[in-house]
Amino acid sequence: MNFPLVRCIKEDGNMVDPSLKEKISEELVKKFYFHMKRIRAFDRSAKNLQRQGRLGTYAMYEGQEAAQVGSALALDTMDWMLPTYRDHGALLTHGAEMMRVLLYWNGRMEGSFHPGKRIFPPAVPIATQLPHAVGTAWAEVRKGTNNACLVYFGDGATSEGDFHEGLNFASVLKSPVVFFNQNNGYAISVPVYKQMNSESIVQKSVAYGIPGIRVDGNDIVAVYFETQKALERAKKGEGPTLIEAVTQRFGAHTTADDPSKYRDQEEVERQREHVDPIRRLERFMHKHGFENETWIKETEKAIETEIQEAIMEMENFPKAEIEDIFDHVFEIMPRSIVEQKNEYMEWIRGEKV
Repeated sequence: MNFPLVRCIKEDGNMVDPSLKEKISEELVKKFYFHMKRIRAFDRSAKNLQRQGRLGTYAMYEGQEAAQVGSALALDTMDWMLPTYRDHGALLTHGAEMMRVLLYWNGRMEGSFHPGKRIFPPAVPIATQLPHAVGTAWAEVRKGTNNACLVYFGDGATSEGDFHEGLNFASVLKSPVVFFNQNNGYAISVPVYKQMNSESIVQKSVAYGIPGIRVDGNDIVAVYFETQKALERAKKGEGPTLIEAVTQRFGAHTTADDPSKYRDQEEVERQREHVDPIRRLERFMHKHGFENETWIKETEKAIETEIQEAIMEMENFPKAEIEDIFDHVFEIMPRSIVEQKNEYMEWIRGEKV
């Protein structure tokens, strides 16, 4: 089953179709570059914070910047985003506060939501967010709005029942949702070829009677335009789309993982050299007259300042209260939990031995 890989910019920075350049303004290129540089700098800073004991276990996404930024920029303000635990680059692009993302990785409840933004809390259980996205999108239809949902998931999620239930539900209801798969080749340590016998993830769209697109996930231009088209289709009432963005995760699954146990590190370094999405855009900028060293240096400086301010704000955030481990789980706290909370607080205060 043939789903050709959609690509706009080759690895060397040249365009697949030179006529596409008319659609790519300098403003758009700068937006792509700024957001990819920003989220990579954040990712590296967060990893360093974890190593210093200033942040909890952290999931890196370096290598997937084009997939996350390109797709997130295609959203309108009133569209919904449903991320996984690895999609904080997309969150930041869609307007999430950097400080709140850091709070999330320090285990704080306040980092799970983003006031004023239509962003769901990151899904840690694999694939559970897919049915949520379908229901959210269907609710928008019932309300008579013209809003859509973009839901992220990895290759490992396609082995879960929620993936199949979500796609079938969306197909039957023509729910305005875009299923955005970041196929980085590994579900923790399990390579794709050990997960499935199908040649691609996108071909699974055929079983549910919905369009499928396979895009070069390291080509931000292709990701942006294909996601934009899928969202426009959803808003016209034409139903869901499955997008498979073929990309690479350069680093470990999380800071608690050792990828050298299951990946050839020389291969990873070759990927960094040849398929790095930021380097590809830089080559494009150089060849097409968009390169501006002064602007790039100013951008990098502004990003570093923003990150340091967010870190300071996160570390000065009021400490969590002990009661928080009981609160915010149930809308109405069950009697058994109330009793546990009271007993625990008495013990903490030294009122009970």
